[in-house]
Amino acid sequence: MSPSPKLSRARASVLVLVDLQQRLMDAMPAGVRARTIQNSAILGRTAADLEIPFIVTRQYPKGLGDTVSFLPEGAAATVDKTSFSCCRAENFCRSLEQTKRSQVILAGVETHVCILQTAFDLITSGYQVYVVEDAVCSRTKNNHRNAIERMARRGISITCLESTLFEWLEDARHPHFKRISQLIK
Repeated sequence: MSPSPKLSRARASVLVLVDLQQRLMDAMPAGVRARTIQNSAILGRTAADLEIPFIVTRQYPKGLGDTVSFLPEGAAATVDKTSFSCCRAENFCRSLEQTKRSQVILAGVETHVCILQTAFDLITSGYQVYVVEDAVCSRTKNNHRNAIERMARRGISITCLESTLFEWLEDARHPHFKRISQLIK
């Protein structure tokens, strides 16, 4: 298991948007919920623009409903699950392997449950894992902070939206720079 490098790269990345379902999001504090949805949407739009594959997961959609409607077309897969770790869901690992990417960028809910368990399973499987701290949330600050600290101690890179976007772009001369930088203003 090698530690994650300092920078994520678009050509090596796959974005995983975890359980951004309306019923789960409704349980989050309003400000945190809005930030997580907005930043996850920006990640999804940017991934689509940069041709970075992304996977959307849904926790027990029969009971918790569909994903909030903000994502662009083009997800590599939508994976339904009942397990907390995405890696234990049928078809998730196969969908991830099909992307042929080594860096997994995680966003979604909840930081201390599905994000944490997925990150631990991914790093154990040899992936370089990045958690976008301002695009993940929990119902309480303590649960969120505890999970972030545990993941960082395990060698998972904790990053933020703007760092992720600009690492993917690499240069202000990138053809999508102006449009993507407008998303965060």
